Amino acid sequence: MSRSNGRVNGKDVVCAREMETTALEPASASSACQRFTSDEIKRYTAELEVPFDPRVLEWRITNTNQQKTRGQVVPYADQRAYTDRLNAIFTPAGWTRRYTIHTSANFERSKDQKIVAKVLVSCELTLVGFGLNSATGEEWADNDNAGTSAEAQSFKRACSCFGLGRYLYYFVGQWVDLDERRRPKAVPQLPRWATPEGWLAGNRPGVNHAENSRPDANVGNSSSASLISEIEAMAEPLGKGLYRGLLRDIGRVWNPREIQSLAMQQRILDRMRSAERGLRRLASALEKTGTEALAPILKSVGFNSLDRVDNLKTLKRIVVKLEHIAVTQP
Repeated sequence: MSRSNGRVNGKDVVCAREMETTALEPASASSACQRFTSDEIKRYTAELEVPFDPRVLEWRITNTNQQKTRGQVVPYADQRAYTDRLNAIFTPAGWTRRYTIHTSANFERSKDQKIVAKVLVSCELTLVGFGLNSATGEEWADNDNAGTSAEAQSFKRACSCFGLGRYLYYFVGQWVDLDERRRPKAVPQLPRWATPEGWLAGNRPGVNHAENSRPDANVGNSSSASLISEIEAMAEPLGKGLYRGLLRDIGRVWNPREIQSLAMQQRILDRMRSAERGLRRLASALEKTGTEALAPILKSVGFNSLDRVDNLKTLKRIVVKLEHIAVTQP
């Protein structure tokens, strides 16, 4: 473990999982990334997946009613919680991250029909001897903290690929009362599975352990709840367009809780995971081509913004075209 924490120069070998052949082709992978034994990898993965101490969590308002007296809140952790966990498990010398910053072409922001550029930040997170994952964060360029926000988003998304902070994607907004400054008067109590003690005791999101401890527990209902939770957790990494588009085209629903078939739930989740991997490949190609190559490709498939892409077929066309440019350009 010779490299220090921070940005690194050069090109690391990317360990990537294969995409389903029905959607996007797999990115290249190399076993050279893994130097730990399989037992060590399982142990480290389990340590990464443990929820954060509730004392480091904060709550973000994602939606409010018209009167601004009630709001939906979800928990989140800042970058320090993520770096503290990585330092504790791998030491500061055992992991690195590298950021690449781009400014996108101008896009139409739907809420106010304003044409604004986006800041895109890609983060390559390497756990030395363990593997590498990358993810992209984005923010509208007219936000004074656009770079910082997109950087934090990309880093935390890359961490979630290893399981760190992944449990936070299972939360859906809970309504609470807001004060005159639009701050939560009180925050919801965390479920037991979202605490280190509950997680280590075997509690997991979407599973009612009190019921499952009974001999006549309905295993099918628990499996369904777990799949639905995993589907809902894909909303943030996919973005509104892809997430809702896949629900619409495959499940013929807008809300995953309306899907009754376990097979259909699993099918949708598989396609969403494939879309997530496609977005990672897109981010990787953008690092080579620059964001200026994306606008004409989007235009060729009938979109003016990546946020509007709502199906795997179109995403595949965009990824393939961009990767072709990345390979053929000087």
